Amino acid sequence: MPHVGPDAFGRAIRDHGRGERDAPLIHRDGDETREHPVEAFYFTPPDPDDPGQRWLDDRLRGPLVDLGAGAGRHARYYQERFETVAVEPSPALVETMRERGVRDAREGDMFDLPAQFPADRFGSALANGTQLGLAPSQRALRKFLGDLAHVTTSDATAVVDCYDPEYEATRELLGYRADPEPGVGRRVMWFEYEGDADPALVFRLFAPEKLREAAVGTAWAVADVRRGDGESTHHYRAALAKRDA
Repeated sequence: MPHVGPDAFGRAIRDHGRGERDAPLIHRDGDETREHPVEAFYFTPPDPDDPGQRWLDDRLRGPLVDLGAGAGRHARYYQERFETVAVEPSPALVETMRERGVRDAREGDMFDLPAQFPADRFGSALANGTQLGLAPSQRALRKFLGDLAHVTTSDATAVVDCYDPEYEATRELLGYRADPEPGVGRRVMWFEYEGDADPALVFRLFAPEKLREAAVGTAWAVADVRRGDGESTHHYRAALAKRDA
């Protein structure tokens, strides 16, 4: 799917990678703003000795599709272990990944996978960065899981992540909105860079139980949930496995 908009987010990260960024990348909700931590989020390589990274390594195999791959932080790491395809909707981020040595970086839409890849193409999938929250409803989340099942093998695994709205720290995120549905929250924010503003992003935040509900009737089951450490327990990763594996 072609990218639409100024791509302020992608340009800021690309400029940072080139050593050319002189302005902050801001995320905003109305008058409230915070500077986005570009270096820490997108350019710090994974530490194979970190317990959270070891947990992730144990649950992924090749060929891997890295959905919403950013600047290629995980793609660079995993492509040295097995075939890795990195997918991003931002042209600037695809350019950044290629400049940083990601061997297969593609512009694409994680919510339209069957149009981009054949059946049984991947042995695992990674969607790290809470992009799955852009699925606007439980039905859309279930459709994504069905599409992901189509492009992965019968014994595939996947790891996705989200913020849990049942934790107080999630409610303190910039742009948080309450939702009447139990286990669900919303987040509205957008990125600005050098005077350009991207379209607003509307995230649906969901507790692990809502992910389990969405997986019912799909090929996936939630096999494990790992919460962040210390002050990050409101963020979690969920490991998915095929039911018939």
